[in-house]
Amino acid sequence: MKSNIISFKISKEGKYYTASAVGFFIVTQGKTLDELSKNIREATELYFEGKKVKSKNNFDFISLNLPLHA
Repeated sequence: MKSNIISFKISKEGKYYTASAVGFFIVTQGKTLDELSKNIREATELYFEGKKVKSKNNFDFISLNLPLHA
């Protein structure tokens, strides 16, 4: 089964992490990386809801450990 990968650019702005999909109009935020991860999944599912795609469940979500810089 072929899976699709959507890349997100992640940054920290003030107290929030933001994620913006590369090539798609998907943007979300969260106070923690765990919250951001959940919000990315939800925003992606909502983005494809009602769109003509073969399978909305055919996306891989990858957990990332990001180094934080002071």
